[in-house]
Amino acid sequence: MRNSSRTWLYRANEKFAATVSAGSRVLDAGAGDQKYGHLFAHCDYESADFELVNKPYAKSTYVCDLAAIPVEDGRFDAIIFNQVMEHLPQPALVLNELGRVLKPGGTMICSAPLFYEEHERPYDFYRYTQFAWHFMMKEAGFIILNIDWLEGYFGTVAYQLETASKYLPRRSYRTVPGVLGWSAVPVLIFSRWLFHLLARFLYVLDERGKHTSSGFPKNYVVIVQKPAARPTAARS
Repeated sequence: MRNSSRTWLYRANEKFAATVSAGSRVLDAGAGDQKYGHLFAHCDYESADFELVNKPYAKSTYVCDLAAIPVEDGRFDAIIFNQVMEHLPQPALVLNELGRVLKPGGTMICSAPLFYEEHERPYDFYRYTQFAWHFMMKEAGFIILNIDWLEGYFGTVAYQLETASKYLPRRSYRTVPGVLGWSAVPVLIFSRWLFHLLARFLYVLDERGKHTSSGFPKNYVVIVQKPAARPTAARS
């Protein structure tokens, strides 16, 4: 099924890539299959991942824990950090490490879910509110340039309906005994079909425009900057 969150995340990375100067050195932290790497073809692109989850990976430049990336301080002009924070048992350590390897004045795009089912088990630990983003980035020494909903509320509801269309039980009588359980069977089967159709429709609506005046997002997307180094005062 079409997922508008992926569309919006691609657009966010495309927009971020356009702000990174040609020839800049970029790190894709927790890169996985490197689906956004081609957006940085104008840059010197490097990637890092621990490659322990049972899923496809592209070849990483560095196979490592993101809390200990084997490069020198200030190596990168920009960092891509997509859908990784929820998988980190100690995210503050990783944010500090990303701050170390990012040049002063460098920027980073980050995203992580606020509302999503458990995935990539057992490496799934947290969900993040906008207030968590503000707190954690300040603690790590970053300046938040922008924080926004990744998708609109249509996308969030579409995801809720999509999961319901998959997981609502067809055999409710095994959970609810008696006449009520048996009578729920056709209702639940019809609901699964209806929710599937509604999810597809709402995903399309969400791709056309974000509804942000009510509800809540599935994910936040955040742009941060490492403060520029202060000039050293001249000695007399």
